[in-house]
Amino acid sequence: MATIDLNADLGESVDGVPTADDAAMFAVVSSASIACGGHAGDAASMADAVARAARAGVAVGAHPSYPDRAGFGRARMSLPAAELRASLDAQLAALLAAGADIRYVKPHGALYHAIREDPAQARAVASAVAGLSERLGRAVPILGLEGEISLAAAAAGLPFRREAFLDRGYLASGALVPRGEPGDLLHGAELVAARAVRLATEGVVEAVDGAPGDVVRTDAVSLCVHGDTPGAVAMARAVREALADAGIEVRAPW
Repeated sequence: MATIDLNADLGESVDGVPTADDAAMFAVVSSASIACGGHAGDAASMADAVARAARAGVAVGAHPSYPDRAGFGRARMSLPAAELRASLDAQLAALLAAGADIRYVKPHGALYHAIREDPAQARAVASAVAGLSERLGRAVPILGLEGEISLAAAAAGLPFRREAFLDRGYLASGALVPRGEPGDLLHGAELVAARAVRLATEGVVEAVDGAPGDVVRTDAVSLCVHGDTPGAVAMARAVREALADAGIEVRAPW
């Protein structure tokens, strides 16, 4: 049977207030990317998320970001590589302290996009994950979009795994439509579920720009529904049902 991972960004509490229905999402996903305190989350939310993941049999990933709680990690920061590495080290250590068995690392927000094109920041991320890998005694994969980060991961001896987004619009370049621009978010569980099946079976997603029918090709091993997207729970449930109907098992690859 074909398999695909379904992940969501969870544990993203702000001042103790959850931004998503974590209880419902943990029952649907196979992997959870847990906020580590950079953009959201704290010791209590991390411990809660790790415990929920264990009960649900969900793989835990780290979801570090720029140190930008005020902006939820959505503004790009021009940090020196050493400063960024130190922040990432602290975030990964915090999630380990919460009892997490970190199976992968997926950067959040602006950092996720910056490391597609910024080699210095990509190397800082890869260096932090390499440090985590040394601590754990196994190579921890980086989950993301192709670019400088995939090159930096390879140079650091780390696996790189490609991800595709079910609730975000794509440009023909393979980048996501910036938040706030037309086509940035997908709405409707049926639409998102159909995209999931096409990604899992054909490895393509339709772009919002270019000629009608233009697609982005990807060999993504993991599909993401953002936990804080409106209707995220209904979307994730519809995705699971549609994938099952297509004979595709949802299972973590880590």
